[in-house]
Amino acid sequence: MRVSKTDAILEVDLHGLTTEDAKCRLEHLLSCAGPEIREVRVIHGYNSGQALRNMVRVRLKHPRIASKLITLNPGETRLLLTPPAKAAKKRNR
Repeated sequence: MRVSKTDAILEVDLHGLTTEDAKCRLEHLLSCAGPEIREVRVIHGYNSGQALRNMVRVRLKHPRIASKLITLNPGETRLLLTPPAKAAKKRNR
């Protein structure tokens, strides 16, 4: 998994990972991402199958995820994040 940061956006490339490994790593990344991170661009690809894409778009759940945006690029999904304080309140409900 390759991660790069630009301002308040993290870009994560999941190529080469299994769906379970990618899910575990993304959940950890979302839990540890600082409050300044507002978006995660997940590059999952689409040519070699749809398992990673479906995991990100359907199975991935985390309190920090406010919404998932499907882009014009079929190999990418954008995760818009809530600040950690709001995510903690959402988790306690």
